[in-house]
Amino acid sequence: MRIGLYGGSFDPVHIGHLIVAECCREQAGLDRVLFLPASIPPHKQGRPLADAVHRVEMLKLATGGHPGFAISTDEIDHGGVSYTVDTLTRLKHQHPDDTLLLILGPDALADLPTWREPERILALADVIAVERAGVDDVEMLVREPRLAALIGPARAAKIAAERVTCPAIGIRASDLRAAVTAGRSIRYRTPRAVGRYIATHVLYE
Repeated sequence: MRIGLYGGSFDPVHIGHLIVAECCREQAGLDRVLFLPASIPPHKQGRPLADAVHRVEMLKLATGGHPGFAISTDEIDHGGVSYTVDTLTRLKHQHPDDTLLLILGPDALADLPTWREPERILALADVIAVERAGVDDVEMLVREPRLAALIGPARAAKIAAERVTCPAIGIRASDLRAAVTAGRSIRYRTPRAVGRYIATHVLYE
């Protein structure tokens, strides 16, 4: 199987996340997109997250009924700071015969050289680069010196050629949290079931 790994805090999950996942599933020929909510993302250690139970439940509401979407609580179960290299090591043991593909937006791809053991990450999984139509240029991004030195010319060409293009949907989880805090509507930016869950459990207020 070809399994796309989609990590993030998902605090909360929104329509933009789902569009990226579906574009990757379809364009990259994935058998499954595995959503991986983080325990503590390395770049967000100073910001409190909604409880993991809530973030997982919101993901279940958002993805339920899609046969190609699944959720893994690996990082939450493991606890602590969620480093991609550790997650991939565990998942590779769980899926030894499957091809793992790491779904990365342009910012994450650009920062990959700064991640923990990036060379090992690339040994454990292929990369799916997500490009927002009219906004990002993956072909140019993979030529950025630090990234180019890490991935090499052959992998750079492969990532660029196989990039996934998605609509440029300007939705950010931080904007949704701010809207809830201010008492504004988040309808049409997150699935209705997720919006109801947030209201019922008084999240982000």
